[in-house]
Amino acid sequence: MEEYYHGSRGSSSTSDNDPKAKIKDCCRKIIAFMCTQVGLGALVFSYTLVGAISFMSLEQKGNNTEPNEINKTRQEYLIKLYNVALKHNIFDVNNFSEDTNKVLKNYQEKVVEIFKYGYSERSTNDMWTFSAALMFSLGVITMIGYGNLVPKTPYGKLVTVIYALFGIPLYILFFLNVGDALAGGFRWIYRKLYRCSTLPEEETDIPKRIIVPSSACIWVMVTYVLAGAAVFSAWEGWGFLDSVYFSVTSLCKIGMGDFVPGAHFANTTKEQTEGHSKLVLSYVYIFFGLGLVAMCYNLMREEIREKVKNIREDFAQCLEDTRLRIVECCKKIRGTREEYYY
Repeated sequence: MEEYYHGSRGSSSTSDNDPKAKIKDCCRKIIAFMCTQVGLGALVFSYTLVGAISFMSLEQKGNNTEPNEINKTRQEYLIKLYNVALKHNIFDVNNFSEDTNKVLKNYQEKVVEIFKYGYSERSTNDMWTFSAALMFSLGVITMIGYGNLVPKTPYGKLVTVIYALFGIPLYILFFLNVGDALAGGFRWIYRKLYRCSTLPEEETDIPKRIIVPSSACIWVMVTYVLAGAAVFSAWEGWGFLDSVYFSVTSLCKIGMGDFVPGAHFANTTKEQTEGHSKLVLSYVYIFFGLGLVAMCYNLMREEIREKVKNIREDFAQCLEDTRLRIVECCKKIRGTREEYYY
């Protein structure tokens, strides 16, 4: 026994002093923590922070040549309009109007094509701030994709592809796990409130399964959307309907891109600081709102499953009742025939 004791003690002390065993144990603990809801949330948050820093550092090294392209295109089509005016005199109004419309239409198509790829007169340092890059990182992994800010450098585009390939599955895992956690918390609160509002004489010996109704989930989301719309309306000067439109399209991961917080130009340092703060708070609003969407999805799925189960049981009971009635009718018909023959 002493030899066994000393041997086991020696092996445990050896594993404690073994650096490889310590590293394995540390990695095991880290992986176990990352599988929890808190760990997943911290991992997604850290992933977006790393992505924001990476995109900001990559894109700020590039040059914004689009203002020069706009000026060059403007000068080119002004010359074309001048040549049209020289070609046609004032008596040839129809041809002058036709050629002028062609030139203006081509100019419009060129400008629209430039604006389509996220044109901005600001420099890359002004566009790719940390708050803007943070919103871009969140938009990539959550598949919102506003489109108001896009990478222009080749390395930025390559990193976006790699970032999305790893970030989207990570966000889906976060969506499912955090949805379960928030649904469990909301379910517990709803059951406590339900039991507090239930009269003692209504209680029975058989415990009743309490399911959160879909109406409660809808009220939670409506309240969250309206609160966010009120804040965005005050911040950005949007109409209330436009703010509701932005909140709903963002939380539904549609991301039209026609309304984005902090997209307007800031002239002073104070306005720039406020714009960055608004973008960070918008990030928090959308990040937490997507968690609420996951929570409502889980709760409504539970209610739908329960209703489908009840419908299945009712349908089975209806079939059984129908079968019994048919059997009873057959017995009556058989008895009537036997009476007739006798």
